[in-house]
Amino acid sequence: MNLYIKLALRYLSGRKLRTALTTLAILFGVLVIFGMNTFMPTFVQAFQTQMMAVAGQIDVTITHKTGEAFDPGVLEKVRQVEGVKVATGSLERLINLPADYFDHAPNLPDRVNAVLLKGIDPDLARQMIVFNVVEGRFLQPDDPSAAVITRSLAREVGVGVGDTLSLPTAIGIADLKIVGLLPERALPGNEEVLVTLAEAQRLLNMPGKINLIDINLDTLEEARRAEIQQRILTAVGDAYKIGALESGSEILTNIRNAQMIFNLMGFLALLMGGFIIFNTFRTIVAERRRDIGMLRALGANRATIRGLILTEGLIQGVVGTVAGLVFGYLFGWLLLQLIVPVGQQYLNIKVGLPAVSPSLVLVSSIMGIGVTVLAGLLPAQSAARVTPLEALRPSVGQVSLKRLTGFSFWSGVVLMVLGVAILISGQAAWLGIGAIFFVGALILMAPALINPIAVLFGNLLALLFARQGTAQLAEGNLSRQPGRATVTASTTMIAMAVVIMMASVLSSVTLTFIHVLEKSLGSDFLIMPPTVAVWGSNTGAAPELAQKLREIPGVELVSTLRFAGSQMNGVAVGLLGVDPRAYRQLDALSFSAGDPESAYRALENERAIIINGVLAAAAGIHLGDEITLLTPTGQQVYRVVGIATDYLNAKTTTGYISQQNLAVDFGRNEDVFYQVNLKSGADQAAVEAAITQLLKSYPQFKLFSGKRYVEENKRLLDVVLLSMYAMAAFLAIPSLIAMVNTLAIGVIERTREIGMLRAVGATRRQIRTVILSEALILSAIGTSFGILAGLYMGYMAVKAFEGMGFPMMYLFPASGILAAIAIGILFGALAATVPARQAARLNVVEALRYE
Repeated sequence: MNLYIKLALRYLSGRKLRTALTTLAILFGVLVIFGMNTFMPTFVQAFQTQMMAVAGQIDVTITHKTGEAFDPGVLEKVRQVEGVKVATGSLERLINLPADYFDHAPNLPDRVNAVLLKGIDPDLARQMIVFNVVEGRFLQPDDPSAAVITRSLAREVGVGVGDTLSLPTAIGIADLKIVGLLPERALPGNEEVLVTLAEAQRLLNMPGKINLIDINLDTLEEARRAEIQQRILTAVGDAYKIGALESGSEILTNIRNAQMIFNLMGFLALLMGGFIIFNTFRTIVAERRRDIGMLRALGANRATIRGLILTEGLIQGVVGTVAGLVFGYLFGWLLLQLIVPVGQQYLNIKVGLPAVSPSLVLVSSIMGIGVTVLAGLLPAQSAARVTPLEALRPSVGQVSLKRLTGFSFWSGVVLMVLGVAILISGQAAWLGIGAIFFVGALILMAPALINPIAVLFGNLLALLFARQGTAQLAEGNLSRQPGRATVTASTTMIAMAVVIMMASVLSSVTLTFIHVLEKSLGSDFLIMPPTVAVWGSNTGAAPELAQKLREIPGVELVSTLRFAGSQMNGVAVGLLGVDPRAYRQLDALSFSAGDPESAYRALENERAIIINGVLAAAAGIHLGDEITLLTPTGQQVYRVVGIATDYLNAKTTTGYISQQNLAVDFGRNEDVFYQVNLKSGADQAAVEAAITQLLKSYPQFKLFSGKRYVEENKRLLDVVLLSMYAMAAFLAIPSLIAMVNTLAIGVIERTREIGMLRAVGATRRQIRTVILSEALILSAIGTSFGILAGLYMGYMAVKAFEGMGFPMMYLFPASGILAAIAIGILFGALAATVPARQAARLNVVEALRYE
């Protein structure tokens, strides 16, 4: 073993640049694996917190059965329960206000007659729920007499940031300085006034007391959630009661879908990190074929060769892995710092440090050290089987016809045909396998195609370097070494495939959601309940409100939604009642199956239903099917006349029926959402004032400008997409750096060949041009293959979203392709620049003596 270590260290120290580049590749591979998977849990937690806040949901709440306050020691018991991720205590009391307390107008009904004073721990509360501070700032732990209120409460009371809000409390009138405003969307019920826990205890004369514990769990798996809840009940005792987020609720379904996407990206990072390490080290060992032959000629046996390579790989693997873990953590931290400030423009997210688990350290170490050793062992095993004379003989490219008839090539052809056939079939369930077939086919076919493709790109480059003849020389070098060219091009292919795939998905998602958003919510005014999409928790209004809205001068159309909950074969279904004639004029639904006109006519004349894509996918329903819905009076059969969705209900299992059928079968006639369109030339300000006055009697609703609401949602979508682009860059950039690494190593290995060219009269400029041309051809080949693979994978991902029931419009990623071409060629050129200049400056004799 000492001999192996000595020989390995001597070899590594004798080739410092190549050793550094190889170790750097291992570092970047581990960095991708470790950095992405430290970043992802923190990002997922922030996303989950945001989703829960939008729906106004907490996993578990604990209160005393009497409703009274209790000692915070109960909170400590809860925190000790295994499976509790975050738990925080709060103190809240409803403060009933005297008549005309704020408006001082006896002749008008009080808009605000009570507020909910809630004391919280600001730091822990932001880990439970995202508080979207639209003006000012959020509470700080040591804020004295400070409050955060909603923008709607501020408008009704006539105060703003920096003003004072006076409330009657147990210790008298308390003057609270308003330090921040939250959005108008709040939970059903009274407006909240948020203060620190210590301040609430002082104002309510309850020192050291809390009356509510909010808990978020560490899992979404239903059986484990039930187990954790039982442990909590056991810990707190019979005097307390528990309220839990229902396992079948829409919010949990949304979070699970998001986690599936994030886990897929984490797996992709893991796969890419392993590929970077394997690809680079395999290139190094393949280039050492002649060294191995010399060792065999000197008497080394196969075991010696394997032991030497194993030791070298182990040393580099350990060094590269340790460095990768350190830099991966720093990279994950940096990525969080870059994303979070942008998100805080709209979401007051408090994100912790990157999450590090023992299992992640173990997996990253195994990938870093294990894959490095394996990458060196497999080519060394192959080289050790070759006779010394054959190993010392220079490798010469084979005739392309022979490669075209090889087993690997024809295997690739078969996989390519299968992949294209699956793509044409459009079967979403098979598209993932089709993508694997397609990428595998490109890798298997690449060695045979290197020669003709190199000739093609070589001829193009010859137009630039016609006088020097360097492009043909570069093309000849690649044709003689198709294996090395394939390895390098495959690295580029993986990087470009990721870029194109993400560009396809993000451009398609952007196009789809903006289209659905503008179509669904393009009305002049929106009258919204406290929570959207979770309609069952809202208090609606009688039909008289809609009639009064129609009577306002300048109003042309009022369309309303009504809600009822139902089930179909155990699947929870949210039913929205619409007026088919009014809803048809809005053109709010985006249809993926069925004719809109005939669908709306069917809603008027029979028990018909339009379902959204999520419900169709979850229950396997098709156009024309008959489904049985559970109603308060029994089961009723509805015919599916369309598959369509709108923006607010795109992620939940939803059906649209007529308001008449909703009243007959479910007994519901309250309107929970309103869309108002104005007549041409109407005075918008006057209409808005009239609606605002009318809504004073309906405090559960908020008035929004449709255009402003759409623009706000677009900005929020931009923030989400920016985060996704950042993750795509995180996945692609290390692969591009690995491409630079592989190309640079290939140039170093040709130092002796470069010396021969110099010896026969080539100038330094010509040497640089040859290597630059070769790098450009390699990057062009890899980029071309990557674009093909990325287009397939991007289309596959879009179809996968459709398979999950989300309405998707595929957008060809033209800008992504242009970016991939530019990046691929740029990095290819950069990869060759420094090594080419170094080799071109070598003394001819020294270059000829290299290795």
